[in-house]
Amino acid sequence: MDIRSLRYFVETVRLNSFTQAAETLHVTQSTVSKMVHNLEHEAGGQLLVRDGRNLVLTDTGRVMYARGQAILASLSDLKREISDTQYLRAGSLTVGMPPMINLLFTPVLKAFREKYPEVALTLREEPGLAIERLVAAGDLEVGITIMPCDPGLDFIAIEVARYPMWALAKAGTFLDNRTAIKLEQLRDMQLVLLNDDFASSNLLNRKFQEAGFTPKIAAQTGHWDWLVEMASAGIGVAILPELLINRLTGKKLQMVRIVEPEIQWKIAQIWNSRYLSCAARAWLEVCQSVFSGVDAEWPALCEPPGRTLPVL
Repeated sequence: MDIRSLRYFVETVRLNSFTQAAETLHVTQSTVSKMVHNLEHEAGGQLLVRDGRNLVLTDTGRVMYARGQAILASLSDLKREISDTQYLRAGSLTVGMPPMINLLFTPVLKAFREKYPEVALTLREEPGLAIERLVAAGDLEVGITIMPCDPGLDFIAIEVARYPMWALAKAGTFLDNRTAIKLEQLRDMQLVLLNDDFASSNLLNRKFQEAGFTPKIAAQTGHWDWLVEMASAGIGVAILPELLINRLTGKKLQMVRIVEPEIQWKIAQIWNSRYLSCAARAWLEVCQSVFSGVDAEWPALCEPPGRTLPVL
């Protein structure tokens, strides 16, 4: 069976038009019609019936369209896997990474660049929740987020680091020289937080609910450094992970660790569970090496999932 005829047929059905299929495939309409006719001849029956301006699939056509989509997808996967295997040194990879987490992954970036200098690496900065959706949809192969992840999305997640959360505010906000504060004590304080589309905000909101109160929010932003400035100006109390707290030098801030309960900011590497390119597997292997001290079981990443082309 001719693959080109199958591709023309699938495209015609998808667009419900010989004319639009021809434009998409950059061929003439007569060529598309001829290819579909050839496919009907090979199938031994009519595949399409015209009903006014619409194209209606016959019983044979429905089977051909469903199987045809699967066959073309398998061929596309085959070409991609072969290309990945042969041209990893000239490959490319996009990693989804929330702005707050990029500091932690500098060693991973450095190690990856040194080991694979010719792989084009792009960092796509998005909130963790958005990255989870992109990875689950297959628009990104790998990304970083904050746990717990959305259980309704299809991807693999491995924790790579964790940090306790701290409250920071203008000096003198917390009356004594305490080094820790209970979450309950933030009940009546004005807070400045990240926007709700950040995984960190979802984590904090769950903790507020568990503590039995709704926070008083003075302002929200998508930039953690602005949170620091707002806290320093006395607008409200910011809540940030220790990873960032340790980098705040020269700021006139009072910083206390949140306890009872202690809130852990858990960073996870996530990846598409259906397909991984060689470049994506290389990234995960470097990530696993850099975070080797973290107690987490990484699945085998050395080989791509096997795929078999259907026999016509």
